[in-house]
Amino acid sequence: MARPDKAAAVAELTDEFRSSNGAVLTEYRGLTVAQLKQLRVSLGDDVNYAVVKNTLTKIAAKDAGVDSFDSLLEGPSAIAFIKGDAVVAAKGLRDFAKANPLLVIKGGVLEGKSLSSDEISKLADLESREVLLAKLAGAMKAAPQQAVSLFAAPLSQAARLFAALQDKLPADAAPAAVQDEVQDTVEAPAEASTEETAAADS
Repeated sequence: MARPDKAAAVAELTDEFRSSNGAVLTEYRGLTVAQLKQLRVSLGDDVNYAVVKNTLTKIAAKDAGVDSFDSLLEGPSAIAFIKGDAVVAAKGLRDFAKANPLLVIKGGVLEGKSLSSDEISKLADLESREVLLAKLAGAMKAAPQQAVSLFAAPLSQAARLFAALQDKLPADAAPAAVQDEVQDTVEAPAEASTEETAAADS
């Protein structure tokens, strides 16, 4: 690959990292072109599944501030750049890997936080944003007080992920960064709720 082409490829990958809310690194050794096409279709329009060159990806990831892939970029690599619900993307990758064991999920990053392959598998077990919103709508119809409590809970994609992962992992195995994220996310809604209650009382 000529130098200008390499520079363009690095720039494109860097933009993918920066414009995506998450990315999952996979190894696809042994998969056919038809199987890769099937995977892309199954992941939908909110995921760009791209075969990448390891050396160029290391440069692009560094430029984008992502350092969790360095030790994992070995062998034939492809990255799922996620621009939608990370839970839906994780489910798609996990289900395809179950049906096609040659696809290996090596690790990922979500909202700047590193994820292991086990954490991505646990992410796939969570409820999607659409399911949570449907439950919220049902709660609003059934009981206003229940709806208020759901609004106070952390509903952002990243907050759901890190809180749920901390519940699933042993306390001593949860990364410090994950614990900090969960703590910050849980405290903020609680403070807001207290202020809103005080304002309502006055």
